[in-house]
Amino acid sequence: MEGVVIRRMTYADLQEVCEIENKSFTMPWSLYSFKYELSHEDAIMEAALLEGRIIGYICMRVIFNAAHILNIAVLPEFRRLGVGSALLQSALKKLGELRPDIDTITLEVRESGITAIRFYEKFGFMATGRRRHYYQSPKEDAIIMEKKFG
Repeated sequence: MEGVVIRRMTYADLQEVCEIENKSFTMPWSLYSFKYELSHEDAIMEAALLEGRIIGYICMRVIFNAAHILNIAVLPEFRRLGVGSALLQSALKKLGELRPDIDTITLEVRESGITAIRFYEKFGFMATGRRRHYYQSPKEDAIIMEKKFG
């Protein structure tokens, strides 16, 4: 999407990020959860801005020799315009620069999240397993997706 700038998320961004989170998920992260992730040096936390307004974000964390996409969301009115793709591409690029030793990226997605599953498949992620009853409100299994990296 033209005019979108991707940059590192800051503590000052968290109010807007939490608003997007609350509009996007039935069990949203708390402000504390975002602060916790921002405090980790192995976390990649980026925000997408349009005319100074945060319209999306991504949270990724490195754990040993793998990276895990914890969260990605875009304001409903900006979905399907390439913002999520730009966020994921930026985070993957940053991951490659910071941790070239990483060989795998994983994530969980709701079983019913066909749009999200197809989004990740576009980037080379494949379903590799299932976590029973992973999600609450509503209860649902998670599909584990994985991508080889590096």
